[in-house]
Amino acid sequence: MKFTVDKHEKYVAIQPHVEILDGDNAPKIKAEFLLRNTGGQSNILLDLSHVQEADSSGLRTVLLAHRLCKAAGGVFVLVGANEQIRGLISMCKLDGVLTLASKMSKAEDLIFMKELEKEMRGAVEEG
Repeated sequence: MKFTVDKHEKYVAIQPHVEILDGDNAPKIKAEFLLRNTGGQSNILLDLSHVQEADSSGLRTVLLAHRLCKAAGGVFVLVGANEQIRGLISMCKLDGVLTLASKMSKAEDLIFMKELEKEMRGAVEEG
């Protein structure tokens, strides 16, 4: 399975190059999430612009990434999820749990807002 990892100062963006996120390829992305998280990366964007559909294995992998980022004080954002994937998320009642963004620029804004909030909170606690 091929995917692109694009590291930035405040986040890492992972883009799978598959049409279906399922039990065959979800473990590889899961391993990448674990690697990035244990490496200190708390903000992860998963760009699904190439993915046409996902199954329960793919959704479990997404939930794992969400939990890892949350536990590390970061944010996990799904970017470019199509109608089928958004429908699956909604059907599983996870639309209130997962953060979705239509474009990378919106996801980046969410990350930077969260980072700014953390910095402001830290400045208030110190002062």
